[in-house]
This record gives sequence, structure tokens and C-alpha cells, in this order.
Amino acid sequence: MTGAIGGQGADPEPGPEPDPDVLEEFELWGGPDVDPDPSDAGDEPRRVPSGPSPEEGAALVGYVVLVGTPIGNLGDLSPRAVQALEGSDVIYCEDTRHSRKLLTHAGVTGVPLRSLHEHNEDEQIDQVLRAVDEGRVVAVVSDAGMPGISDPGSRLVAAVVGSGVTVTVVPGPSAVLAALVTSGLPTERFCFEGFLPRSGRDRRERLESLAGETRTAVLFEAPGRVAGTLRELAAACGGDRHVSVARELTKLHEEIWRGSLSDSVAWATAVPVRGEVVVVLAGAAPKDEPVVGDDVLTAELARRLSAGERTRGVVDDIAAGHGVPRRRVYELALAWQATGPPGAGAAPGPTGPDPATPSLE
Repeated sequence: MTGAIGGQGADPEPGPEPDPDVLEEFELWGGPDVDPDPSDAGDEPRRVPSGPSPEEGAALVGYVVLVGTPIGNLGDLSPRAVQALEGSDVIYCEDTRHSRKLLTHAGVTGVPLRSLHEHNEDEQIDQVLRAVDEGRVVAVVSDAGMPGISDPGSRLVAAVVGSGVTVTVVPGPSAVLAALVTSGLPTERFCFEGFLPRSGRDRRERLESLAGETRTAVLFEAPGRVAGTLRELAAACGGDRHVSVARELTKLHEEIWRGSLSDSVAWATAVPVRGEVVVVLAGAAPKDEPVVGDDVLTAELARRLSAGERTRGVVDDIAAGHGVPRRRVYELALAWQATGPPGAGAAPGPTGPDPATPSLE
């Protein structure tokens, strides 16, 4: 068999040298090369290629690996995610019953599960740090998507990073990005708002903020509150603002509705919305900045400088008050001090910049 690696016969023709940039782009971050043994539930830490490697002969070093899980379709669980889960020493998950079904589907056995939810996340931090100190690999998952995105995990990660622990990630599905890229709305700049506050002043302030937000905004919402939230968004942002409402992403009954906020209210009210929902809201149109002419700035400069005010303070005040660059106001001040108002000859006061005013050059 010619051309086979390690085979006999003539050597194959040498191919082109690999592009270093391509190699760097697709380089796999290999971990310790000790094969996992799923049947071993003992106390010895295990390793798979999913994180940093200790030097040969050195003691095993524990770390935390964040593992993305499917948002609805089990087929989206990546081979690398399976490898990371089966090679971890313990898995912290939002709901042990839910995650056990996922592990059974993936054929992962022998790895203990520990709960990590919004009510016990702070309490579990010490346990995770202790496990890492013992050289163990701690995997963290949520019920769906990436842990820490409107799910438990962010406080844990902040704490372990602050303690100097290595945190790595196996990327996976994300409802935020899935809804964003299918919305048909601009994706160059966007923000994630998570779940809006349920009621009160905090909710009103967030809605007001969204009304002026020029970036595309992504929100999560419970199905029973979708119609009400869309109605409030229409009131705050205007009914003409475009919106995309995605539900059951990657599942059998996936649906993505697109249109204006006013039409979305009618749609969500007419037919009960079921399943997990992501709302993608178009950004507000940028406001035109008022144009301030040099004559306006010069008149204000002349009035205040003629009254004996110091150049530096006047320039700062006028630039801030009109939202214009300080350099522009400073140069107008120099010009006025040099020539004064038309027909008036030299301006009163010094013929150059205020000695107390540093040059902008």
C-alpha cells in the first residue's frame, strides 16, 4: 500500500509546507495524555486532552473546565465535550437529574455529579477549590448552553480565577448567538440583557435604557411573559422598532418570528408562546448631534473672556457644555485673543494664550 503512513514501498511525494498561520488557527490544546477510564470511580484523578498539561513527571495539576451543552438538540453535544466530561473527576451541574440524562446519552459513566445552582453557588466554591488543590479536574455545565450565561457558574469562575486556578473552556451551543445570527438584524455590535427585572423601578429603567440603545439587544424571556414584555418594549421603543422572537431553538418545533414590535404584540397575544424564548431587538437609530457653529462658540468665548475669566476654565466649560473637542474651542480662543471682535482692533487682555493655559500640542 503506497502512500500510507508507516507502510512499505516508495515514499509519497512531499506535499507543500503547512501554513504556520493555519496551524496556529487550528492548533488543539492538548491536555495530559493519560487515557480516562470511565469504569474507575476511585480517588485517583484522571486526565483527558481538554486542558493544560503538567510537565512530565510533575504532580497532576487540577483545573476547571467549562463545558457547553446542547440548548435543545442532543446531537449538538460535541465529541470534545464528551471527552472533557468523561475525563473529569467531578461534574458540577445545574440539575443532576437533567445532566444525568445527558451523560447517559453520551455514554459517560463513573463521574460523580454535584449540584451547582443559584442558591448554593457560593457554598460550592470552597469544594471546587479543594478538589482543584487535590489535582482534580472539575467540569462545570448548565442545563443548556454555556454555564455562566444567565445560568450558574459566573460567581464560581470569578472566585477560582481570583485564586489563581486555571479555567479553560469547551465551547458549545449558545441560545444568545443562535438567536442573534438568525434574527436578520445587525450583528456587528450587540449587547446581552439576559432576563429583564420582573417589575418596579429597575424594570422601567432597563426599558428606558433599551429604548436608547443603538446596538442590537438580546434578551431572555419566559414564555408566559413574552406578550407583556413585547408590549412594554413597543411602548418604550416605539411600535416600528424591528424585533425577532426565537423559540425552541434547535428543537423540532423551532420558530423564529420577525417583524415590528407592534405586530409582535398581536402575534404573541393571539397564539400562546411555548418553550424557551429569546428576543432580539433592533438598536435605536443614532441621534444626530447638534451642529454648533464657530460663531456661537466665539461669541460665548468673547463674552466670558472680556469679563476677565481665565482662558483655561472658559475653554473647558464651553467644550463640555456644547459637546465639542476642547482643541477646537482653544483654537477659537487664541484667534479671538489675537484679533478681537471685528472692527474693535486688538482684544482686551493678553494678545496670546493665557500663560496659565498649557499648550495642547
